[in-house]
Amino acid sequence: MGFWTGPVSDEKAAKPVVESERRFEGRIWNVRTDTVDLGGAEPVERDLVEHTGAVGVVALDGDDQVLLLRQYRHAVQAYLWEPPAGLLDVEGEDPLEAAERELWEETGYRARTWHVLVDYYNSPGGSSESFRCYLARDLERVPEGERHEGEDEEVDMPLAWVPLDQAVEAVLAGRIHNPTGVSGVLAASVARAGGWAALRPADAPWEWRIPLGAPGSA
Repeated sequence: MGFWTGPVSDEKAAKPVVESERRFEGRIWNVRTDTVDLGGAEPVERDLVEHTGAVGVVALDGDDQVLLLRQYRHAVQAYLWEPPAGLLDVEGEDPLEAAERELWEETGYRARTWHVLVDYYNSPGGSSESFRCYLARDLERVPEGERHEGEDEEVDMPLAWVPLDQAVEAVLAGRIHNPTGVSGVLAASVARAGGWAALRPADAPWEWRIPLGAPGSA
């Protein structure tokens, strides 16, 4: 194993899938086993979750306070403080439109200024989930009669305005664990320190998004 001498930048590469078998089909995502030729003596098997992808929103007010909500997450048996976010599970919906919808549904706010803040894979070792986090500013409260009524875990979620610097401290101290909260808060802090110059436009291409079921979909 040697040291890499080229630029440090992710590179797309689709290894040949020899066989693919659907193991589980769920309400939101599926699980499959791919037999992949990595170039070694024998192909290897990899289990993965086929995921729709998702978007999140770091919403900042004029005083650089970030809007967080408290939501119960059954998989980790905890209430987590996190930015508004949601699945890309509406057929044909643009990711930015999904982010605008999630901000409205979960917080009762709309934003006039949008940028792409950060893109990432939530768990690339076993899930195809692509995630795009937006930065939303110039916020306005939606009139009472136009607000969304949540369901299940989204009913009566408390909201909190947290100064961005305090949110960074909470992340580094291990008090915030949601991945959108961790990456989004830190990315927003870095972007602000650079005068927001590194932000991408809201409609920036999302070339690293993985379509549901690809590659090797059964």
